[in-house]
Amino acid sequence: MSERVVIAGAGHAAGQTIVSLRQAGFAGSVTLVGEEPYLPYQRPPLSKKFLAGELDVARLLLRQERFYADHGVDVRLNLRVTGVDRGPRHVRLSDGERLPYDHLVLATGSRVRRVPIPGSELNGVHYLRTIEDVDRIRDHVRAGASAVIVGAGYIGLEVAAVLRQLDLAVTVVELAPGILARIEAPPVAAFYTRMHEEAGVHIRCGTGVAKIHGENRVTGVTLTDGTDLPADLVIIGVGIVPATELAETAGLPCDNGIVVDEFCRTADPHILAIGDCTNHPNPLLGRRLRLESVHNAQEQAKTAAAAILGTAQPYAQIPWFWSDQYDLKLQIVGFSARHEQAVVRGDPASRSFAVFFLDEGRLTSCYAINSPREFMLSKKLVAARACPDPAALADTARPFKEIADALVGDGGGD
Repeated sequence: MSERVVIAGAGHAAGQTIVSLRQAGFAGSVTLVGEEPYLPYQRPPLSKKFLAGELDVARLLLRQERFYADHGVDVRLNLRVTGVDRGPRHVRLSDGERLPYDHLVLATGSRVRRVPIPGSELNGVHYLRTIEDVDRIRDHVRAGASAVIVGAGYIGLEVAAVLRQLDLAVTVVELAPGILARIEAPPVAAFYTRMHEEAGVHIRCGTGVAKIHGENRVTGVTLTDGTDLPADLVIIGVGIVPATELAETAGLPCDNGIVVDEFCRTADPHILAIGDCTNHPNPLLGRRLRLESVHNAQEQAKTAAAAILGTAQPYAQIPWFWSDQYDLKLQIVGFSARHEQAVVRGDPASRSFAVFFLDEGRLTSCYAINSPREFMLSKKLVAARACPDPAALADTARPFKEIADALVGDGGGD
């Protein structure tokens, strides 16, 4: 009897799992179960080009509908897996059906972190995580309107950039002392603060939202410092949390994510987990991580597919991320939260530079703004635990490839 794979969740990781299985010749049955009415799609453009109206839904999809039909994938949309019976190896669906599996892949992703602000139920107050969220936000976007964005992380700042370009009056409210507080990269945060302010965004840090006002729809907000702001639109972006409920009710270990090994296997040999919802080991960094990134979702999907196929290869890669705001592409390698030294290469005023973070002399992270060469080569340097000379990093007269080749050898790329 051919093997049966059921995938719970229909995000990027789920879509890549299907692609990887079929490309490797997996001939068993594959069933995809997703809560949304859409096939697996890219989420990063939601707060960027899709919100701006520069992309349609078809261009968000990882694969078009024909791909799933041609590859014999049983697609179940507008449904969710409500329970897992590990003994007989069945999943229960929200419509009451039971599906058998030989391998279950939990690609449940994450959900927005909700905050109990009085008035947050008003029309015009939104979170941003799905296509339908963006569609609802667009209904309130018009030139000259006032928008308040709660949270100055990447999502909040990306939305702020788009709304300013659509000629809305934008205020970003952040409880922390500065924007991008989670990344702990002061030179980068200072640069983006200046870029947003020059674009006309008002940034209010060190304060939160006490109340959202309005009758049937939002008309304003009161901050915790007593300031009143007009608002035709409020978007709350204060982070996401892993969707681990299904794993928890199935009795699988969870700790800030579903606990998996280096092959994306849970404590149950028939169940794997991938993407935002997982807590996984990274041997290159020497610790466990939960990552919210396309790169992680895609690579863990490939790892899970290989494990199902019996060709398991451990997942061991340096994390990387990106953010698009205005004409600025920020590309990040590694983590800067723990560092002893920050080295700036290039002039931030030119809108093209990089910031390197070193801990005990070792390069742990690079933030490259419109600097793709520094980003690409830094992936190799961080993985190699390289210890570059800070003065060399800052010296723009010396080609960065020359610096990288001296540390990890030629072949570092262009």
